[in-house]
Amino acid sequence: MLAQELGNELTRVGGFAVGPVPSVEEALGLIETKALDGAILDVNLGDEKAYPIADRLRQRSVPFIFATGYEAGAIPAAYDNVPRVMKPVDMSLLAGLLFNQPTAAL
Repeated sequence: MLAQELGNELTRVGGFAVGPVPSVEEALGLIETKALDGAILDVNLGDEKAYPIADRLRQRSVPFIFATGYEAGAIPAAYDNVPRVMKPVDMSLLAGLLFNQPTAAL
């Protein structure tokens, strides 16, 4: 449901969603086959963590945001500079971050 709502919000502000993708393996495949302008990652993907996806996005210079219920201290320090929005996600805040629009503090 969150993915559908997010897709709708992205479309409303001029974006296009190519997901959601439910696993690390599928996300890594998508990164290799699609031209991505940015990504939104939930830290938890079932039994997996999204950090390998974040690392590959960094290697390809694709900006990304964590949308998660985790507090900042629960995310490894290697991702301290990654924007993070807390669940439940404020869709306008998320869209603003994606499109580099001024936003309220996280």
